[in-house]
Amino acid sequence: MGSGADDTPKTPQTQHGFETLAIHAGQAADESTGAVVPPIHQVSTYKQDGVGGLRGGYEYSRSANPTRTALEENLAALEGGRRGLAFASGLAAEDCLLRTLLTPGDHVVIPDDAYGGTFRLFARVAERWGVQWSVADSSDPAAVRAVLRERTKAVWVETPSNPLLGITDIAAVAEVAHGAGARLVVDNTFASPYLQQPLALGADVVVHSTTKYMGGHSDVVGGALVVADPALGDELAFHQNAMGGIAGPFDSWLVMRGIKTLGVRMDRHGENAARVVQLLTAHPKVAEVFYPGLPTHPGHEIAAKQMRGFGGMVSFRVEGGEEAAVRVCDRAQLFTLGESLGGVESLIEHPGRMTHASAAGSALEVPADLVRLSVGIESADDLLADLTRALE
Repeated sequence: MGSGADDTPKTPQTQHGFETLAIHAGQAADESTGAVVPPIHQVSTYKQDGVGGLRGGYEYSRSANPTRTALEENLAALEGGRRGLAFASGLAAEDCLLRTLLTPGDHVVIPDDAYGGTFRLFARVAERWGVQWSVADSSDPAAVRAVLRERTKAVWVETPSNPLLGITDIAAVAEVAHGAGARLVVDNTFASPYLQQPLALGADVVVHSTTKYMGGHSDVVGGALVVADPALGDELAFHQNAMGGIAGPFDSWLVMRGIKTLGVRMDRHGENAARVVQLLTAHPKVAEVFYPGLPTHPGHEIAAKQMRGFGGMVSFRVEGGEEAAVRVCDRAQLFTLGESLGGVESLIEHPGRMTHASAAGSALEVPADLVRLSVGIESADDLLADLTRALE
């Protein structure tokens, strides 16, 4: 946890609870003032004590910044990793990871319901660079094994997935990937480290859009990588510096501010989502509900085993097709029509026309009648009333 009072551990300790780490890891009181919140080091360069004489290793803020360092230490502690790195966005983190792990001709397995931006990165950017990719149902380890190739360097999964809330058995797919000499990458954005810690289940890299639950207040854009292997962490740090897509100091500070309340927020997100799911499953105009907390969900038992809770994301299909789904989105009032997720306020969107439009016509195309909810922490009764009106 860095330097600080004598009763504050110097490094993250696994015996501390999640909420304690969220508040204290990397967050030592400022040595000069005693401020309990790390300062925003809004600085580009640093005075050196002679040529090559760096104070604390800082020379230029693209390479390292004390505020970003605090966030990166915090991220590593929360995921139980050896190295955390903070980026300007989730996709900046993904791009850095791909260019660190892969060379032209290498192959990656991606899930059949990946986030549209991740799919676009592979299909429209990495493919032009010579990276090959295949799609598999990551909830089925045998399906992943079937598409592995000699040059498969990574298996990429989201669990829960975006937007269909699919669940992947992380330990089982890690075994498949490692058997082929590939690394397992887990996008943990929907769960957050409060609900799930993929590294402990065998993953090699965890990806986050810290814009979402980690920041939690819809006021910052950021991304993160956390790894178990220090050597891989060093490689990623080299590429992070060389490519420059780093998190700025104020953005880093905002994400740290959000992380302090992550645990209590995730509890309320989950409680409200469970109430919303209860309404939707009983509603005559809802054809199907996607939520891993439902006993009927095909991944329910695995989710219950590897997650602390089932999260605040809910998707459902509307009777009447695409136009009916769009009308529900338009009629909602308390659920704000907008992209993104994980903030304290509830959001509603039509994935086919919004976040996943880039996947149209591909194997990752989402149902046209699908609506995705990011259930916030408002009063649950108010959310239920709003959805009931929207579905009329």
